[in-house]
Amino acid sequence: MTTIHSAPFSELDTSLLYALLRLRVDVFVVEQKAVYPELDGRDTEPGTLHVWTEDGGRVTGYLRVLSDADGVARIGRVCTELSARGTGVGGRLMAAAMEAIGARESVLDAQTYARDFYARFGYEDAGAEYLDEDGIPHIPMRRPATP
Repeated sequence: MTTIHSAPFSELDTSLLYALLRLRVDVFVVEQKAVYPELDGRDTEPGTLHVWTEDGGRVTGYLRVLSDADGVARIGRVCTELSARGTGVGGRLMAAAMEAIGARESVLDAQTYARDFYARFGYEDAGAEYLDEDGIPHIPMRRPATP
């Protein structure tokens, strides 16, 4: 059974942190061949919330919610283990992120193919499509604050 969890960096034990980072590296660096500094220093910020799913003790999905300097929430590093894709894990992660963010404005940089997925959660295009440093098409998206 898939369970969802969230915690700040200070509450992650080393084994769990290893599993979260391994999933991110497996998806972004190995699978997508994106050579970039995966460990960017933002994971340890006090306002960062790590959200992940587990199934049978195995991490199957992950995202993080950052607090940018302007108070806007930023979702990033959204990834799902290959065997868990198509099972609703991504949707559960985003629902948990939406609950954590609440009424605050939030932004993300979506891989273009996932634009419709994020639109289901109220995100709209907020700029022009661009290629990231690895040539992967992205689109900035924004979800306005709600009263």
